[in-house]
Formats: sequence, structure tokens, C-alpha cells
Amino acid sequence: MKGLLCFHCGEPADGEPQITLQLDGESRHFCCLGCKAVCETIRAEGLTNFYQYRTETAVTPSQLTDSELSRIRELDHALVQASFVSPVKGGQEAQLLIEGITCAACIWLLENHLARQVGVRAFSVNHSTQRARLVWSTEEAPLSDLLIAIHELGYRARPYQADEAEMALKTERRTTLIRLAVAGIGTVQTMMLAFPLYFELISELSADFVAFFRWFSLLVATPVVLFSARPFFRNALRDFRSRHLTMDVPVAVAIGLAYTASAWVTVTGGDEVYFESVCMFTFFLLLGRYIEMQARYRAGLTGNALAGFQPGVATRVVGDSSEIVAAHALTAGDIVRVRPGEILPVDGTIVSGDSTLNEAALTGEYLPETRHPGDTVHAGSVNGENPLEVKVSHSGAQTRLSGILRILDRVQAEKPPVARMADRIAGTFVSRVLIVTPLVWVGWWLAGADNAFDITLSVLVVTCPCALSLATPTAITSATVRLRRMGFLPTRGHTLESLSDVDTVVFDKTGTLTRGELNLIDVAITGSHTEADCRRLAAGLEKHSEHPIARVFHPIPGHPVTNVTNHLGGGLSGTWNGKPVFIGHSDFVRARSDATPPETPANRGMDIWLATADEWLARFTLDDEPRSDARETIARLQAAGIRTLLLSGDRSGHVEQIASALSIDEAIGQASPEQKLAVLEKLAAQGHNIMMVGDGLNDLPSMADASISVAMGTAADLTQLKADAVLLNGQLSQLVNAMDTSRQTRRVIRQNMGWALGYNVLALPLAAAGMVPPWLAAIGMSLSSLVVVLSALRLGRTGAAKPSDSEAVGAPVAS
Repeated sequence: MKGLLCFHCGEPADGEPQITLQLDGESRHFCCLGCKAVCETIRAEGLTNFYQYRTETAVTPSQLTDSELSRIRELDHALVQASFVSPVKGGQEAQLLIEGITCAACIWLLENHLARQVGVRAFSVNHSTQRARLVWSTEEAPLSDLLIAIHELGYRARPYQADEAEMALKTERRTTLIRLAVAGIGTVQTMMLAFPLYFELISELSADFVAFFRWFSLLVATPVVLFSARPFFRNALRDFRSRHLTMDVPVAVAIGLAYTASAWVTVTGGDEVYFESVCMFTFFLLLGRYIEMQARYRAGLTGNALAGFQPGVATRVVGDSSEIVAAHALTAGDIVRVRPGEILPVDGTIVSGDSTLNEAALTGEYLPETRHPGDTVHAGSVNGENPLEVKVSHSGAQTRLSGILRILDRVQAEKPPVARMADRIAGTFVSRVLIVTPLVWVGWWLAGADNAFDITLSVLVVTCPCALSLATPTAITSATVRLRRMGFLPTRGHTLESLSDVDTVVFDKTGTLTRGELNLIDVAITGSHTEADCRRLAAGLEKHSEHPIARVFHPIPGHPVTNVTNHLGGGLSGTWNGKPVFIGHSDFVRARSDATPPETPANRGMDIWLATADEWLARFTLDDEPRSDARETIARLQAAGIRTLLLSGDRSGHVEQIASALSIDEAIGQASPEQKLAVLEKLAAQGHNIMMVGDGLNDLPSMADASISVAMGTAADLTQLKADAVLLNGQLSQLVNAMDTSRQTRRVIRQNMGWALGYNVLALPLAAAGMVPPWLAAIGMSLSSLVVVLSALRLGRTGAAKPSDSEAVGAPVAS
């Protein structure tokens, strides 16, 4: 039997013997046993709605060869997985690129099919990038089994590589640009022919000449409709099948009606054609979408902008020689050499060399930071003037930069509440317009108007809710880019919206308001030596210890001290100029010096004493200092009417001193995790919207109960996993800037929504009254969309974050 098409893939199914399957009482034909097997799998799993919702035929599945199966099985090897798999809570997370996706129904099918596989914890596909995030348990299923399950449906899954994804995005942008160019050329050509006729600039044209103009316009407009406007028709068909109306429905209806009516008039004769309106309508719609697409891609929300900071190869040092290896093949403990101008391929510690590193890709700070041996550095940083040798701690998917990429992908996939609300409004508006439009035509037809179709077309075009649909996503995209550049990384879809509602900010102390490390804040001389001598003598003793207290003195040049002994839990002793010297807490020194100890005044820090056998020389006061921008941040928050609270597990006296120094409204010290949670629950019960800023694991319960939680860039992985945002560069002032950005975003969204709704409400009666011709309706609708997009792009105008003292990066970000 000829002419039969495969039910699954649409290919000819006229082979003998016929391959059929009974579905819902009907005999369905298939081109091959592979398509039949896929259909049986879909039916067995209760996913037959796939065939109802799809807008394109599925790809034809192919049988995996032995070599293909072998290559897939190789992906189970730990060394191979190092480049695209990372550990997460509950299992492993793989970043995949899926081939063969043709519409949203494909994603629905894939996600539901994978959800039924053993070991799968989560699986989601980003339609715009065709990237998938798979979380599974290696104890229950190997990765290869899950990839084969994807292949069984006719799709192809492979490890995500940034270069390949970048090529796919460039191809999509190039196709959109070609569509835009075809529509632009068509608009110019049809307007050149239509305007002289509209405004009677040419008189006494013969009927044959007018007919020639129309046929030529039909020739020009046809590729615009069939090629440039194809996405609108494809999406509208999808919307009808899924019973979810978007702005593509009235767009497709308007373009289809105008083109069909114009072609009919051209062939059979009549008064009006609308080819110029069709081309102009398509051109301006595509222009608005292209600008929005450019903003999204330039932002790097798909991760490819940041992925460009991940080198594919590295120079590994082996003895006295070096070799070029794949960056993901590096393991902890390897030494890599980074030349000036190169990008660091790994996270690690500098073992040799001093240089400056530009860490803008990680922290948003535009000025380079000086790094020395012993300092921690991260993949994605650009080396400055000197070569470095770095000992690897994390590579491949385990680096901090990879964590940021995963978070960005997750944020892009989540739609915030305000965007869902805009979609609902647009869907409701579309349904009402589709009801009103035929009523307008019936009214004018009954009134005997000759231009009833013109008026109806104008109503359909002028009320298209394109501006309404673009008002929110473009603003959110631009604002997210702005926050990322400031070093404030949202990790949840609701973060941006929630920031503007905050009225109370609760801070942890250590590592949040303070640096989280001891500093020398005061030196009191109690003996006969100068302060410089005491500092150098203390440094000479402490250089023999790696205790956190000793590291405070390491940068200071030291006197030569011999016979140094480390007394665990007490201090150090040694010999200088033939005399015994001691450094440590007061009880340790008192037990070794015959001199009478001086009085110890009350202070907020930790006292370390330096003495000889017959004299107490100096008292060093150490403390964890507030961050340089902490006072300014608290002042800005209070000026904005936001209440500040310091909630810490440290001793109450110290907490009160920090709160007093920074002018914080309220301070609570010696609070256990349970007490912190109780405080936040009480604030929430009083109706407050709370932001919790912390960095320790003991902050997790209170972070989970806050309206929005922010983890410092040095926080533990688990804290960042639970937080709604991560402050990558440790600059507290960016908290206030983030709130300002959120409020500005809300204001821009309201302006855009107001403009879009106001325009549609005003334009509808004018068009229904016959006062707006179709070509003017196309211009008005398109300009309203452009105004909304350009207004939203204002949010992206910001400079990089100002550099602060190096309070930056720590552990890799978890996703």
C-alpha cells in the first residue's frame, strides 16, 4: 500500500510486510521495527499524550551498533566522567547535550521516561539550549543504562561540551538573523510598491500595472511567510494542541489570514492586499525577539560565556619536564604551570611564583588581585605578568567555576512567579482577543462596511500581546546579568523577586560581618624593647608554628630565634641572643617568667603575651575584624528602613562589641542553631520578610526558614547548596545593591506591564472603530514590543563590582 506514513516519525511506511500496531482501536503503521518499539515503550509507560502534543514528527530511532554501545559504556569510567559529572546530594549530576529534540513534547516525553528509570533522582531539559541535567544514584544504575534509555526513544545524549553548545547557539542565532534579513528585504520591497498606491503618489495606473505590483508583492511576501514567520506558525500549532494560548496564536492567525486574503485578491481580483503589512509585521516581531535573544546570549545565562573561561588543556609539570594534558584529566596533587595571559584550568594552591590574577569571571571584581605562594586560586582566573605553578585541588566539573555554571543553568530553567503571572495574563488576553475579533468582523459586515476584513485584521494585529509577553522575561534576564556582574549569584528562580520585599536582614558574625580570620589589632609595650623589636621577636618564634594564631605573625620579618619548642595548647619558647623567650597566653607565660605580670585591661580580643625569663615585653591583641564595608552596608540598610540583627553563636560580649561598632539595631549572642531558628520563626510570625546572611553549617536551619538566604563566597558547600544566593566576592555592600536592583526590576516590570496593557486597551477600540489601517497596526504593535524590550535592557547597564580588600573566594560552589 502506497502513501502510508509512519505514525511515529512520519517517514514512508509502505514496506512489505507492513509493520502495524493497534492503538486506541486504530491500526497504526510504522516504517521500521525501531519506531514500533519506541511507540510500544511510550504506550507502556502511559506517555501516549506525546503524540497529541508534539508539533514535529519524532526522529527515526536507529539500532545502536556494538561500537556505539561500547562508547556509551566507556562513559561509566570515573576518568571519563570527570569532565561532565560532579557529586551532589543524593548521587551524581551529569551535564548532557540531547540531540533530536524538535518541540516541547519531546522534552515532556524525555523527562517522564527518565523519571521512570531505576536510580534517577532528577532529570530536566532546557529547551533553548537542549542541555539536560541528570541526577542519579550510581549504586542503583550506571550512567550508560540511562543514556541507552534516552537512545531507545530515538534521541541522542552525549556529555555536554561548551564548544559544541556554543556552535549550536551560534547556528540558532544565525538562522534567526537570516529570517530577520528575509523579512526586512520583503518589507522594503513591498512598501516600495504599496506606499505609492496607498497615498496616490502615482496616478492613472492601469489595471495591468496594479496587478503586476500585486503579483510581485505576492512573490516577495511568500518566502517571508513560509520561512521568516515559520516559528510563529509552529508555536501556534503547539499551543492549540496543548490548549495553552500564547502570543504566537494571534500572530500566526493574523499573518495567515492577511497573506491568504491577499493571495486570494491577487488571483481573483479585489480592492485591497496586505502583503506589506504581513512583511512589516513579521519583521518587527522578529526584530523584537532577536534583541531579546541577543540580551540573553550576551548575558551568558546559558553558561557559555563563563564556559569560555574553562581551558580544555593544561601544562602539567612532571619532574624537570612538562606535558600538555586535558584539563579534566588532572587529579588532586598534580602541579600545573600557568604562563602570563593564560587562564587557570583548575582550582588549587600556588606553590611557586607571585602574580596578579583577574578573577572577574568568578567574583565580578574588575581589578586584578595580587596572589602569592600559599594562596588559593580558582579556575577561570586570568594570570597576569608572571608564571605560576599551582597544586591542583579540584579539576573538571569539581571547580568553583563549574559550580557557578550549574547554578546559572538551574536559575534559567526556573520561571519566577511574576513571569508565570505575565504568562497567565497574556494567555487570558489572547483568548479574549480571539473572541472579540470575529465579533468585530460580524458587526462591520452587518453594517455593510466594505472594509470589514481590514478592520478585523487591524484588531487582531494591534492587540497582539507581544509586549505583554516580553515585558517580564527580558527584564528578569537583564537584572540577573546585572547581579551576576556585581558578584551576587542568584541560585533560585524566586530570588530576584523576593529581594525587593525584605524588611529585616539577619547577619551571622564570624565570616559574614567579620573576615573570619584573626588579625593583629593592637600592640601594648610593657617592657624595655621597642614595638618593632617585639613584633620581629614574636614573628621569629611564631614562624615555627602553623597554628591560626601563628599565621597572623608570618608576614612580619622575624628575628633569628633558635631552639624553638611548640608547647601544645600553650605557646612557644626559644632562645634569642642567648636569653630564653616565650610567647603564648598569660598562664603559659606566667609559668615560665619570674617577672611580675602587668595588669590586663578588658578588651574585645584575644591577648597573646611576649616575655623573657625576667621581663614581660608586650601584649598582642588579636581579633576577627569587621569587613571593610560592613559599617557602610549596615548604614545603607538602615537608611532604606531595613532592620538589622546580629545573630551569632559566639560569646555575647564579643557579639555586643561588634554590633556596637557597626551600629546594628539588635544583637543576640551565644545562640544555638535551634535558638537561631526560634528567633527567625518569631520574626516571621510578626510578618517580617527576612534575609539571612551566613556562612557556617550551623546557619543551615535558620537559612532554610528565612524568606531569602544568602551564603558568603567562602561558605561551606552545603550552605551554598541550600542558599537562595551566593555573595561570590564577599562584598556586603552588594547586598544593598542587589536589593536596589530587585526594586528597580519590579519598577521596570510594572512600567512595562502598564505600557503593554495601556497600549492594548487604547489600541483595541481605535482599531475596532476602523481608525487604524493594518500597516499602521503592524507598526504600532511592533514598536510597543521594542519599547518594552529596550526599557528592560536598561537594567543591564552597570559597571563591575568595585574591588575590596581580598575577601573573596573559598570552597567550590555546590549546585
